[in-house]
Amino acid sequence: MPNSFPALRPSPGQPVTRFHLTVTPAGAVVTPEALSAIDDWVPATAPGTAAAALAAAGRYDPLAPESLHDKDIWYRADLVSFGEGAKVLSLEGLATIAEVYLDGTLILSSGSMFEGHELPVHLKAQSRLDICFRALAPYLEAKGPRARWRPQLAASQGLRLVRTTLLGHMPGWCPEIHAVGPWRAITLHEAGQPTLSQLELLANLGRDGVGYLTFSGLLEGWMGEVSLVCGGQRLTLEKSEEGRWAGTLEIPDVRHWMPHTHGTPHLYEVQLYLGSCQIDLGRTGFRRIEVETGADGKGFGLTINDVSVFCRGAVWTNADLLGLSGDSGTYRPLLEKARLAGMNMLRIGGTMVYETRAFFELCDELGILVWQDFQFANYDYPVQDEAFAALVQEEARQQLTRLQECPSLAVLCGGSEIYQQGAMMGLPESRWKGALCEELLRVAAGAYRPDVPYVANSPCGGALPFSPNEGVAHYYGVGAYLRPLEDARRAEVRFAAECLAFSNVPESRTLEKHLPVKPGHDPRWKARIPRDRGAGWDFEDVRDHYLKSLYGVDPLVLRYGDPDRYLDLSRAVTADILEQTFGEWRRAQSTCRGALVWTFQDLLPGAGWGVIDATGCPKPAWHALRRAFRPLNVTLSDEGTNGLFAHLHNETPAVRQLVLTVSCLRDGMTPVVSGKRAFELGPHSSQDVAATDLFGAFFDTAYAYRFGPPAHDVTVARLVDEATGEILSEAFHFPQGFDPARQPLDIQADLAKGEDADWLLTLTAARTARFVHLDVEGFLPLDNWFHIAPGAPKLIRLVPETESDGAPAGILRAVSSNSQISFRG
Repeated sequence: MPNSFPALRPSPGQPVTRFHLTVTPAGAVVTPEALSAIDDWVPATAPGTAAAALAAAGRYDPLAPESLHDKDIWYRADLVSFGEGAKVLSLEGLATIAEVYLDGTLILSSGSMFEGHELPVHLKAQSRLDICFRALAPYLEAKGPRARWRPQLAASQGLRLVRTTLLGHMPGWCPEIHAVGPWRAITLHEAGQPTLSQLELLANLGRDGVGYLTFSGLLEGWMGEVSLVCGGQRLTLEKSEEGRWAGTLEIPDVRHWMPHTHGTPHLYEVQLYLGSCQIDLGRTGFRRIEVETGADGKGFGLTINDVSVFCRGAVWTNADLLGLSGDSGTYRPLLEKARLAGMNMLRIGGTMVYETRAFFELCDELGILVWQDFQFANYDYPVQDEAFAALVQEEARQQLTRLQECPSLAVLCGGSEIYQQGAMMGLPESRWKGALCEELLRVAAGAYRPDVPYVANSPCGGALPFSPNEGVAHYYGVGAYLRPLEDARRAEVRFAAECLAFSNVPESRTLEKHLPVKPGHDPRWKARIPRDRGAGWDFEDVRDHYLKSLYGVDPLVLRYGDPDRYLDLSRAVTADILEQTFGEWRRAQSTCRGALVWTFQDLLPGAGWGVIDATGCPKPAWHALRRAFRPLNVTLSDEGTNGLFAHLHNETPAVRQLVLTVSCLRDGMTPVVSGKRAFELGPHSSQDVAATDLFGAFFDTAYAYRFGPPAHDVTVARLVDEATGEILSEAFHFPQGFDPARQPLDIQADLAKGEDADWLLTLTAARTARFVHLDVEGFLPLDNWFHIAPGAPKLIRLVPETESDGAPAGILRAVSSNSQISFRG
């Protein structure tokens, strides 16, 4: 195909959005003429999917999806309103085996979901566009070059031969909702407009503080002056003998783009002027990303503008599995919750889809780094086939060209678990390390985004590609492999591109509305529990293991006798594990430079992997991560006979004057020993402090020496802003572990109107309570499932989830109590 897609023009063009679709047996209708005998059509839209259109018409149940890959699906649109004459038809993505007809004539056959097309067309007064999405099943059954290994991830081995998403093909991972249809935009442009293609636009930050914006591209239909404008600077571009316009614009004293946890994500508008005619090239940010490997050269971490960044966040799944929406309105609520949780990185794994530029533009704005896998996972792909290799190269070119100058793009990766899959099959490195990741994708990344580090595969590094103590890991020692929490330190994790997968239980309100069944007592509950294909266990079994080993309760007995408490303790234990593990990894002495939780959001309501449920509501695990990810933070670690250590973090660009207080309480309320100290914590710095240094004398804070009965049952550390007295962070340590006994809930709750529509809830405790949780209909508490102790009030902001003038009313409960408190504004 011509090397012109994606292309940019001064005019945005006219979107073709209104279609009708019909479903026919595979191969039954060869050409559009035969459709005249069919009167069974339903409305459909583009961009969109057949599953979404059929569901809207009441003909498809996303909770019990039927296969769409064993039938043909025809889309039809009348183009009467688009005018006659020469046009350019832009098709940004067709899933997956597609034939495009204009007025009954075949104008395109496409075999990749991830490839866009631009076609010159001529419209008549009554033109019609037909697109046939052929049944995928026969293509999945086709024989290709023999594979060196057969993964268990997906149901069909034929997926290695077809460029389509694995979503919908991974039993136990996601619903079997098949991606079929024009999932990305279809647009008609006027022919003869100036057209920008083969764009190369690179924003870099020099060590001299100058922003450098390098432009290169082909312009068709324009012979006049061309200039590039950004940051108040203008550069007249020059045309080479090869016909490319090029130049480098310099912006002195440019404001840097930083992830939001470490600074401000400054952005600049970029325009290309053809005389007085403007082409908007979007916004860019100036930053410099480098890989740091540590003193031994075996690590992996990122420095942004010479600042070492601990990357934390989650693996993105999909914002709309049914319709595969890619618009800003769909993305924004979820991405804002990622930022609100303190996440500074999201990974788009190789088992998903490429997200649209709108996703990256929002991440640019919000200061969230993106780790982008190319969409390859687990399989032995036939890149020795020249046609397949060419398809891969074009796919990579198009995807990277779409993301020119987006500063949030931080890592490019050849795919997910290809190296791991081959190595775990016992094959030598020469068999599983191949041209796809080492050559084709590496070359494409270097050509189109040389400012972004490239990782061959995730995981990779070390004697085996999945060893956590070198390079990039997928760490499930704590989690699926049932290792004790201490393994997070013992494994010497360097960077976990995915980790800590648990069956995270949603809030009760979500379950009551969308899955009103008892855990384990109904097959619908178990159907929503994620599992690895072929394994004899699922991720609820994993969670139950830790419920028993950490809290000393038998999950089977509890689930049978008190299912509501089982759910509460299940919510608590995964939140507990996440907060403790990230506290471990963020220590100054830790080898870990980043970790991404598997996964960010669920695809169905239930106890899935996500820390956000399928309705968009944060789970208790999300709140735990929000506490663990704070840029200004204190955590506690039990160092055995060395006692408790407090770990202070200031990731902001400013010096902070802080006060650390530590108190050990008996019966959760009576201070036994306490101390405080003022600290000046420099920008982007951490400090470790022994808790006993604040007391001035020995005290067995970790209850390691065990000289008699324990003198206390909880230690509370607070990090306080010295100037304002605001509590920035709290950390708790319970030396005797989990106590199943329940005490009365001795907390006073006071509500007051805050700024705008927010409300402030002030909680004052007379006794320590564990895993306090709020249920406030219509409001999102910005902290939940937390511990509270005497000594200082706890302020919680309640944010309305919809526009409303109503006052909040809610209930406060705690896992450590069998009572509850009501409050009302």
